[in-house]
Amino acid sequence: MKGFSYPYNPEIHAAARGTGLNVSPKAAREVCHALKGMELEKAKNYLERVIDLEQAVPFKRHDGKVGHRKGKGMSSGRFPVKTAAAILKVIESAGNNGEALHIDIENWRIVHIATSRGVRFESRFPRARGRATPKMRESANVEVVLEEMK
Repeated sequence: MKGFSYPYNPEIHAAARGTGLNVSPKAAREVCHALKGMELEKAKNYLERVIDLEQAVPFKRHDGKVGHRKGKGMSSGRFPVKTAAAILKVIESAGNNGEALHIDIENWRIVHIATSRGVRFESRFPRARGRATPKMRESANVEVVLEEMK
């Protein structure tokens, strides 16, 4: 499929892309890193536990001033709820795309999940005395490719 950074074959893969998601690109990178290689159902359960503040996401690269969290292989971590909810929608969309192609998605895994910085858009930051300061907000693009486990 055009535009994916993974050699995508529609006969054996199911894919989805979320563009311009209103989430932090740094948090999106950490969530994607934690999900790569997971089975589809395990990934959905993992993200639902993150949204419910039961499971922290390990922050490996963007870990400055991030506190320690409990868990195996966890040094620093956070609960990026907004990012987890957005990526969960993209993963569910990839699963639905696989079902629409009449492919059995019971034992699928995430073979490719990547994020990149999206467009920047301007917002306003309210100040004293009725003024407002312009502020640039960031977004992220996420792409997911699923493949059947062998």
